[in-house]
Formats: sequence, structure tokens, C-alpha cells
Amino acid sequence: MSDRAVAPWVRTRLRAAPGAAVSMALLVLITAFLAAALPRGLDHHLDNGMRAQLDAARADQRMLKVTSTPPGQVPEKMREDSLRPRALRQNFEELLKAPEAPVRTLPEASSYGVRGPKRIVARDAWLPRPPVTGDVAPAQFLLSAQAELGRHSRMVQGRAPRADGNGTNAGTDKLEAAVSTATAKALRMKPGSVLHVENGSEQTAVTITGIFEPLRTQDPYWATDPLLHTPAVLAATGAKPPPVKYWGASLLLAPEAGPALLHLFPTPERFWELDFDTASLTAQDIPALSSAVASLEGGPGLNALRALAGDETVVTTDTEDLLASFDATRQAVLPVVAVAAFGIGTVAGVVILMAAGLAGARRHAELSLVRSRGGSVRGILLRLLGETSVVAVPAAAVGWLTARLLITEVRDTASVVAAVAVALLASLALPVRAAVAHFTPKLHGERTDLVRARPSRRRTVFELTALVLTVGAVAALNRRGTGQGSDELVSAAPVLVGLIAAMVLVRLYPLPLRLAGRPAALRRGAVGFLAIARAGRAPATAAMPLLALLVALTTAAIGGSVLAGVGDARDRAAYQVTGADARIESSHGYPEETVAQVRRSRGVREVSPVGVDYELTLDEDGRDVTLVVVDPESYARISEKTGLGPFDAAKLKAAPGSAAFPVLATPGAAKRIGAQGKQLRSVFLGLAAFTARPVGTLDVTPAQRQGEFVLISRAALPKSEPNALMVNGDNLDGAALRALAVGARDDSRVQLAAQERAKYADPPLQAGAQQIYAAGVAAGAGYAVLAVLLSLLQAAPERRALLARLRTMGLTRAHGRRLLVFESLPQALLAAVGGALVGWAAVRLLAPSVDLGKLALSPGAGVADTGFVALRLDPFSLLLPAVGVVVIAAGVAVFQAWWTTRVTTTTELRAGDAR
Repeated sequence: MSDRAVAPWVRTRLRAAPGAAVSMALLVLITAFLAAALPRGLDHHLDNGMRAQLDAARADQRMLKVTSTPPGQVPEKMREDSLRPRALRQNFEELLKAPEAPVRTLPEASSYGVRGPKRIVARDAWLPRPPVTGDVAPAQFLLSAQAELGRHSRMVQGRAPRADGNGTNAGTDKLEAAVSTATAKALRMKPGSVLHVENGSEQTAVTITGIFEPLRTQDPYWATDPLLHTPAVLAATGAKPPPVKYWGASLLLAPEAGPALLHLFPTPERFWELDFDTASLTAQDIPALSSAVASLEGGPGLNALRALAGDETVVTTDTEDLLASFDATRQAVLPVVAVAAFGIGTVAGVVILMAAGLAGARRHAELSLVRSRGGSVRGILLRLLGETSVVAVPAAAVGWLTARLLITEVRDTASVVAAVAVALLASLALPVRAAVAHFTPKLHGERTDLVRARPSRRRTVFELTALVLTVGAVAALNRRGTGQGSDELVSAAPVLVGLIAAMVLVRLYPLPLRLAGRPAALRRGAVGFLAIARAGRAPATAAMPLLALLVALTTAAIGGSVLAGVGDARDRAAYQVTGADARIESSHGYPEETVAQVRRSRGVREVSPVGVDYELTLDEDGRDVTLVVVDPESYARISEKTGLGPFDAAKLKAAPGSAAFPVLATPGAAKRIGAQGKQLRSVFLGLAAFTARPVGTLDVTPAQRQGEFVLISRAALPKSEPNALMVNGDNLDGAALRALAVGARDDSRVQLAAQERAKYADPPLQAGAQQIYAAGVAAGAGYAVLAVLLSLLQAAPERRALLARLRTMGLTRAHGRRLLVFESLPQALLAAVGGALVGWAAVRLLAPSVDLGKLALSPGAGVADTGFVALRLDPFSLLLPAVGVVVIAAGVAVFQAWWTTRVTTTTELRAGDAR
């Protein structure tokens, strides 16, 4: 006879409580989705950040530049053949296949050819000299026989250069070349122009046959050497100041003209510039990519290249430096993101455990009955495990699949592990709790009040162990400082501090209740006393929601501090460039009329006119300093706002009858002036002479970005016109300011701090890290609210029974509402105050070890060093979530009281009810 159950346990329980099953499935689905999306989103932003850094780098930094010279101890014919297009093309095709994975070369973005090892001079009289002051020299040209010129340019005049095929050799002293339109315009070239380049005693006549226009100058073909398409005024290296200036440009020869370079150079340079694919690279490829590049530069990879291109082959690239820079940014960003991950992970885990606790409390009588009728703990555990697994595992799978569909092309391992962890926690939480609760029989109605509960020895040992571990971690973190980088110790600090704070607050919680209960018992009203008594009867498991709230509030506080620190770093970097909200500057002075017009411009609150002389000589050593002539009051206010060398304006006011004017200077400049003062003369400001006496030192000032300076009041030079206007204001109209400035002086330059600041928010890694952190804080807040709701729902049946009984004793509905609100306030206030304190402590703890500079600014931002950017406590992020907890708890209690007082009380007054 079959003993198969007529009604299987799992199906029966799911049908009996479908709402609880659906709620649990939804909680697991959302948690699994967030757990899987976090590593996938982080990998996505890391990959995009690395690719963006490689793509944003100059082509000459990223590309693999392979160079070699023709073989030396061989016949001249073999040397010439090694420089011909056929040999170079064969080497090119072999070199493209040589690098190891993950380096994947791009033939269409790579180039090759022959060029001279250095620029050589052309002394033709018709070639112009640079239009600059000082000594100038004849133009110098780089000769390059680069393949596939026609594919990357179009001829606008003349024709492409030609060479006599295999007839071009080391004895050829006449060549044809093409130049870019920019080169032709600057050096006055046209088709038919002939110039003579020389290297020592050797000379070659080069005829310009065509002028071309590059199709895309940003292509690697051109970007490796900007002189290929645009000439530039260069300074002779090694010359004494002032350096000699000359035009530098390139002459592009026919690819077949490579052997002719032997006439000018003993060892012309063969080159193969190989670009590689960055679209397929991921952040996980950094170690392998660095290893492959290092092998090509000086390892087995280089030996393989030398076997193909010759023993003199050399490989150079800055790829390793770019990867190292990105890795440093990643190492600084990841711990900050991990703070949110640890925080939301802890809060989500606590909420799942609380949901399991609520289910266990609701089914305590049922499971006690099963246990009393012979059910084993093992049987209860397995049945509950089957019941929860049927709900949790599919929900977690759907959550992971959703994350995978939304965030593609990243690794699956971490997201799968995270989703599996959520499924295991959700599946095991209720069975394990029920097994532990029913392992030892308990008396019916045994109280577990938070006030009356006496901690067991196991709990004491656990708390002391956690305290010792946390103190040790904090001590290690402070002793290590910032020199050793950041790791999980920094990221887990808020959770550790929150855990200790929760244990301490639970221990201290009974004390204020006892103190408040005595005076409340003496008052006439019963609501206050009942509320305090009810708050004291909260279950001992109240530490779980308290921990969730503390960690969520701490994570939110750190999140606000992170955003505030990032904002500070970007503001500081922008102000280092502009010195104010806007900076208007010219090489000539601005009249007072222009200053007045700028003051009336939209958004302008203040304008400080400044005169800047960059060539003030203090002594005979030849080192110039910058003289900054300011209006003390307005300039001091700008310095105060920007944080760049704030000072007291009264210091720059000269004493009545004094012949010397007080100045503020950098320490070096103050020392050179001397304590007794010195007479100085400003050539830029009309040979005006004044006597300066240092009254203090500054390291930086808004009008001077770097170097030594002397700050003096306009009273010393009353006839000078300001050549810079420092503007403060909100929502400045950049177009209007530029129109005013250019209308007054043609060479005016206008810089807005807002535009400079906007440049720092673009890097994908930094932007993605902030998005992940913001999403984590929002998710943590949602879980915190859910923790409050679960804690109130767990006590809802008992509260309904209490209000029903008190209603029979004459308690009004208004009194019932106040009772529930006052009962929930002590725990809400405990969480709010504790969360604010823990958030403050966590920010103070993390501040010395977390540098937000790399999160705020990209490595290529091109700004001066902003110094160590630490976490800054943000009061808004610290207090607003704490107040929100109290408001939410009170609001839920009000709604619960309103709903409870409007339902019938008949079912709550059953005889023998143990609630």
C-alpha cells in the first residue's frame, strides 16, 4: 500500500500563503538582480574606462613603433633592396602577425616606410624664416618615404611624387616630394618648387610635385608625427636662452625612393608603426597586455621581431605607462565603490534574514505543533528548505538573467556567484532559523524582551570577538595610512563600525527606557507609560533592523561625502586654471568702461581688476617673478571663495606717510626682497617704480597659476590699467563676456570655471563609479525602509490584539494612534542618532585612507596637482537620511494605527489567545 502524501507539503504551503511566497520571490529577484548587476556594471565601466584611456592617448603613445636600420656588413645592393617597398611590405605583413594575444594588430591603421633618422637643413634663400622675435635659423625637414600616401590623403595641386623604381639607389641626388597644404602655405611652396636639403657634405635636390590634404589628421597614419601634415616653429635643443627658432616640416617621398636616403644618411631608419585593436580589450586583459608589450620591448617577443626585421630592431611604446596610469586610477576607485557594495550587501542580507524571521514567527505555532507530534528537526529543516528553494532559486535565476540581458559583453563568473549566494541565503534562512528555534523546547509564552533579556555567554564572546577584530582593523588602517593603497579593509570599515555600534546600542538601549519609564509612570495619562513599556518589550532580535539601518545610514553618509569630495576636487582643479568663476585676460590693459560693462553682465556679482606683469626683476640673478597689482578688497573676496591663498585685505594698505608699500609674496620672492624692502620697477606697467616691503607670504594666488609672485595694492601703481579681470558670479553668460572682452581687446581670452569643471566629469570609469555608488546608496535606502516595515509588521499582530483589548477598557482611537507612534519612536530615534554617529565616525575613519583625486579627475585632465583629496563630511547626507528614518517609522505607525482602529476587534478578543 502506498504511503504517498495526499497533499504534498510544498504545494500545500504555497497554496495556503501565496502572498508570502510572491513577496519573498520578488525580494529575492530584486536582490539577485542587484547582486549580479553590480559586478557586471563595474566590469562594464572598467572596460570602457581602459579603452577610453587608450583611445584618448596620442597615437605615438599607444602604437607599437618598430624601427630598424638596414644591415651594415653587407653589399650596397642588399642594403638598397632592404629599403625597397617589396621588402618593407613583406616585413610589415610578418610583423603584424608577431605580437601575442591579447595584442591584435590593425593592418588598416598601421603604416610603414623609410625615413631619415633626423631632420636636415635646407638653406634655400626663398624659404621663409619663423615670424618670431629673436634668433632664427633655416628650415629643417624630415624626409619620409611612407607607403600608402594616396589612401590617406587627396592631391589638391600637382601630382604624387615618383621614383625610378629599382633605378633609385644610394647615388641618387634628385628626388620628388609632396607636402601638405599647411606646409605649403607656411613655407610658400608650390608644385615645381625646388629645395636643397643637406646633411654634412651630402646634398640632395628635392622637387615639390604635389600638395595634398590629409583626409583625417587624427588617423594613426598622421597622428604619430604631426609634422607630417602641419609644420611648427621649433627651438634648437641645447642652445642657451633665448633658443634659436626654425621651421620644422616633412617632405613625403615616393615609397620607391627609400634607397635614395642612403645618399644623405649612413643608416636611414626603416619603420613599422603598428596600431592594435582596443575594442576587444577588457580590464582583465591588463596583465596579459602589459606582459605582451614588455616581451616586445625587451623579451622573447623582441627576439622574434629581430628574426624578421634585423638584429638592430627596436620596439618603443608608451602602452605600459598608459595601462599603469589606468591601473592606479582603478585601484583608487574600486575601494570607494566597494564601500557601497559592502553596505548594500549587508543591508540586503539582513533584510532577507528579517523576512525569514517574520515568516518563522508567523509559523511558530504551526511548527511547534509539528514538533510536538513527533516531527524531527531534520524533517522540518528539509521540508522548509524545499519550500523556500522552490521560490528562491527560480527568482534568483530570473534576477541574474535580467542583469545579464541588460549588461552584456562582460564576464559571468562574479555575477553568477553573487546570484547563487543570494539564492542560498534566501533558501537557508527560514529552515535554519526554524531548526534552531525548535531544537530545544521552550515554555509557551516565554518572553524575550529587549530590556529584560540577559545576553548569553556565547553572545558576549561573539561581541567581544567582533570588537577586537574591528579595533584591530581600524588600528591597522590608521597605521598603514595612504601609502599602502586601499583594499577590502577600507571598504568593510562602515559595516564593521555599524556592527559594533549596533551591539553597543542594543546593550545601552534599556537604560534610557528605564530612566524614562519612572517619570512616565507618575503621570496621569496612560499612553506615555504604555508606549515606553511596549518599547521595552521589543523582541531581542531588534538588533537586526538596527544593524540594517545603521549600515544603510552610514553608506548614505559616506556616499554624500564622496560626492562632496569629488565636487571639491573638481572645483579646486577648475579654479587652478581660471582663478575665479571667470577670467578675462589680454596682453593690453582694459579701460574702466570695459570693467563697468563686465560688472553689468548677467550673473556677475563681482569683478576684481588685476594687473599682471610676468617679467618683474627682483635682483641680478635673472630670475623674473610675477607682479600682481590688485584691488585688495575685491581680490581678497575672490581669494576667499576659491580657496587660493586667502588673505586679509588690510595687510596691503600702506601706513599713512610711509614711502614703502606692503606686499604679499611667495617665500622665495619675499626672501629676495628682504625684510627692509626694496625699490622695484615694473617695465610692463610703464616703468613705474615703487618700494616693496613684505608683510606676509602666500604660496598661491588666483591670478598666478604657478611660480613666484609679488602681490601689491593698486595704490602703488595708480596709473596702471588692469590686463586681467577676475569675475565671480553664478550662471555666467560666457558668450556675452567674450563679446565684451574681444570688443575691447582683440587678443582677449575668456575662461569659465564651469566649462573647465565640465571637462573632468567625462571619464567613463569615474562617471560609472559614481553611478554605481549612487545606485548602491539608493538601493540601500530602499532596503532600510523595507527593514523598518518588516520590523513593524513582525509586531503587527500583537499590536492589533493590544489595541483591541485597550479599546474595551475605554482607549480612544486617537490614544491608540499616539500609543503606536510613541512606541515606535524610541527604536527609530536610536537608529537615527546611532546612524548619524556611525556615519560621522566612518567618514573620519576612511578620510585618511581614501584619495578621491583619481575619482574626480582623469589622469589626462591636464591640471595641476590638487593634492590629497580626502572625504569631507557632508551634513546634508548625514542628517537627512537619519531624519527620514524617524519620519518613515512614525508614518508607518500612524498608518498601522489608523488601519487597526477601523477593523473589527472581534477576532482579536478570542478566549485563550496567547498573544
